[in-house]
Amino acid sequence: MFSQDTVQALMWAALGCGFTWLMTTLGSAVVLFSPKDPNKGDLSHHIFLGFAAGVMIAASMWSLLSPAIEQAEELGQIGWIPAAGGFLLGVAFLIALDTLLPHLHAGAAEPEGLPSAWKRTTLLVSAVTLHNIPEGMSVGLLFAMASGTAGAAGEAYLGMAFALAIGIGLQNFPEGAAVSLPLHREGMSRVKAFAAGSLSGIVEPVFGILVVLASGWVAPFMPWLLAFAAGAMIYVVVEELIPEAHLGEHSNVGTLGVIAGFTIMMVLDVALG
Repeated sequence: MFSQDTVQALMWAALGCGFTWLMTTLGSAVVLFSPKDPNKGDLSHHIFLGFAAGVMIAASMWSLLSPAIEQAEELGQIGWIPAAGGFLLGVAFLIALDTLLPHLHAGAAEPEGLPSAWKRTTLLVSAVTLHNIPEGMSVGLLFAMASGTAGAAGEAYLGMAFALAIGIGLQNFPEGAAVSLPLHREGMSRVKAFAAGSLSGIVEPVFGILVVLASGWVAPFMPWLLAFAAGAMIYVVVEELIPEAHLGEHSNVGTLGVIAGFTIMMVLDVALG
């Protein structure tokens, strides 16, 4: 039914996205042992948000936009057109979801999106679930490219895919805690808050595998899709992560978190890719 390359890409995507989901689950488990939800001014909160932003910025550049330009040129296209076009489409897609899907950011008083009767806990989970979609797509796209490319180029894409999965997994641990702890504060039991936090990350393997399954039909548009994922991730960074990392009195630690995340993701990408 599926070609050998597709089966291999599915296995890699399941492994890579399964790791990112596992890290979300481990982070969510913090609620089972924490006596209370840390307040928004906690230094670690700013550091983790900044770290996640740095990882996503570096991943967007080296793991997504750079391969998008390279593959477009290999297909005889003008490299910057799909890179810029796909990037803007990714931003537009996240803006549309942010505008339409009811969701609530941790610490916010009012939900965003269309009016909804959803509970605050559901809105909190939907906010993080929304932002996990482009992460899963990114990992799946790179594994699909790795399986469909022969020789050294395929090995380079495989290294980038694993580097991206590791980087996203690292930033998913604090993200999982950032979901489960506020849910517990809202009145949800520890076990239910843990389960909800874990399930917020399930969209990553789902969308990673879906992208691989569709890769055969969208191969000519792969540069656009890579840039699309980059645009969606940068939107999350600019719209949410960096602003929240710089709230309060300790904005400098948020900045250092960005630099640390960017550096680690850059090293992973260069070393493995």
